[in-house]
Amino acid sequence: MDERVREHAETLVEWSARIERGDDVVVVVGEGAHDLAVATAEKLGERGANLLSTYRSEEIQRAYLSAHDGEFTDDPEYELALYENADSVLILGGQRNTAATADVPGDRQSAHSRSREAIREARLATDWVSTVHPTRALAQQAGMSYPAYQDLVYGAVLRDWEELAGEMAQLKDILDAGSEVHIEGEGTDLTMSIAGRSAVNSAASVAYDSHNLPSGEVFTAPADTEGVVTFDVPMTIRGKRVRDVRLEFSEGEVVDYAAAQNEGVVGDVLSTDAGAKRLGELGVGMNRGIDRPTDSILFDEKMAGTVHLALGRAYDACLPEGEAGNDSAVHVDLIRNMGEGSRLVVDGEVVQRDGRFRWEDGFTGPA
Repeated sequence: MDERVREHAETLVEWSARIERGDDVVVVVGEGAHDLAVATAEKLGERGANLLSTYRSEEIQRAYLSAHDGEFTDDPEYELALYENADSVLILGGQRNTAATADVPGDRQSAHSRSREAIREARLATDWVSTVHPTRALAQQAGMSYPAYQDLVYGAVLRDWEELAGEMAQLKDILDAGSEVHIEGEGTDLTMSIAGRSAVNSAASVAYDSHNLPSGEVFTAPADTEGVVTFDVPMTIRGKRVRDVRLEFSEGEVVDYAAAQNEGVVGDVLSTDAGAKRLGELGVGMNRGIDRPTDSILFDEKMAGTVHLALGRAYDACLPEGEAGNDSAVHVDLIRNMGEGSRLVVDGEVVQRDGRFRWEDGFTGPA
């Protein structure tokens, strides 16, 4: 086994999930993540945690959804009980076919998502962490050789997370104190309110309210979105490649949309429920271990020099106590580069220009 797999598992169990003796841990194992699952199980054993593993396969999901009549039972109790009684859920992705569900009707996928709201909430209430084991299918999707893709994955995962957390704290402080964010760039002129919201310093650990490994972003929950935004980083949504999505907002809601490829997928997402037409997240990527798109949201949304906006559900960690944020059965991220000609402005002050923050080497021009 590649020693980096063991280092990945150690980071996941010790830094990210903070597993302790006696914790009840569910490990959801993707079809290509066997080696990482073995290494993770070893670390859980060393910690004295309790382990239950389940198997997740996109091909199994396709078979099930394709055969189903679309009338799904809401929140099967046996699965709900599993997550309600778990302390931590570790999700180990590792697809063998990234387009396995591409021919499942979008309305059926949306109906299935809506039927699992309580299960989703129970899982999100645990100390959950999602990560990915590099597979040849993911390398192919990224347009990379397998060894090069492995290097990218481990370069993004095996970071000095405490050092990166310190850098990201600078942006968190700005967003926490801010009232309005303005994103400018080619095809983009968008404003949104962040008043009263708390940003999350997503340093790949539940101790930071961060649930992805790799991470390396600062995110918050916007409101009152106005304007237009174009997303120029291609990505796969519901098994289909989507390119150059354009969204227009008025009074916080999407009023028009377009895409250069698979526009219908965007429409399916927006039609899931009322909350799917509103933003649940504004995220700013800061992980310079990710230096190119890979067509994996887990990595691409963390890429330094990008921002992402998510249609759908907002995270409670960003909201004042007692306030309900945007609610939806979906949380679908879309990404744009913040390279040459782009600006991220908070309350009239430029925080990032041409992909560089004002505290970084290479930042030019007045703040």
